[in-house]
Amino acid sequence: MHASITAARISGPTPQPDGSAAVEFRFNPADSVFAGHFPKQPLVPGVFQLEMARMGAEWLRGEQLRVCEIARAKFLRPIVPTELVRMYLKVSDDNGTINLRATFSVGGQAAGETVLKLAKANGI
Repeated sequence: MHASITAARISGPTPQPDGSAAVEFRFNPADSVFAGHFPKQPLVPGVFQLEMARMGAEWLRGEQLRVCEIARAKFLRPIVPTELVRMYLKVSDDNGTINLRATFSVGGQAAGETVLKLAKANGI
């Protein structure tokens, strides 16, 4: 999964005027992950949105992070591998917890939203 997400990243994280950061992805439909999800109608698995958000926060902060809690995960529309996915990240720190809100869009249409609580990977 990590290799597929890294290979799909085409830009970012790019700082935005509102304090968020944007990351763009486009998945290769020939990637082996799509062989079983689903044959002849590949879709980006919903769990990829969670991992895209976590990895985006890592790229933004320059440190490894782990998920402590999935506070929200909404998948609003299917994402096809060839579509350009734009993810906006907002990250804040709260007493050792890293709060992450990520929204996903395709062609200006909302595709998903996730809120994660993260910690440094080497932290307890």
